[in-house]
Amino acid sequence: MEVILLERISRLGQMGDTVKVKDGFARNFLLPQGKALRANEGNKKKFEGQRAQLEARNLERKSEATAIAETLDGKSFIVVRSAGETGQLYGSVSTRDIADLLTAGGYTVARNQVELNQPIKTIGLTNVAIALHPEVEVTVTLNIARSEEEAERQSKGETLTTAEAIYGDDINENARPDNFFDPASEEDEGA
Repeated sequence: MEVILLERISRLGQMGDTVKVKDGFARNFLLPQGKALRANEGNKKKFEGQRAQLEARNLERKSEATAIAETLDGKSFIVVRSAGETGQLYGSVSTRDIADLLTAGGYTVARNQVELNQPIKTIGLTNVAIALHPEVEVTVTLNIARSEEEAERQSKGETLTTAEAIYGDDINENARPDNFFDPASEEDEGA
């Protein structure tokens, strides 16, 4: 199906381009969301009549997104989640969690603006791209940790995926694996 794009869409084209897309993509996404019109003579005339308004609206949205991007770019946010000793989260951090976190921080971000290929499932520092506008993208850093103190330690560069790193040097000496096996007793059994 051929459609006329009403805004810039990544990997597809600029505003005003007539592109050929799969029918399902056009029917289920582009047309219902008002991002495109079917490419026929009536719609082409309609688009040319509205072109100035669409470009003005796009420029206004881009300037708003740029203003937000200047304050948001490079910021770091702390996410506290429960996790095992190896750093594996018991849940995950999804686009909805990130959008809620940014909204709580005073930024207006929808979950479809968070570009995350797969949910985050381990503790540590993670960079996440936020597409505020098709032409404006920023990167924020998520510091995922078990507590605020661990997040502070991680931000200084520590890796908290081992028992020693989590508990420090005061870990119970008897709990170390090498103390479970007494080499002297193994030699006695062999004799």
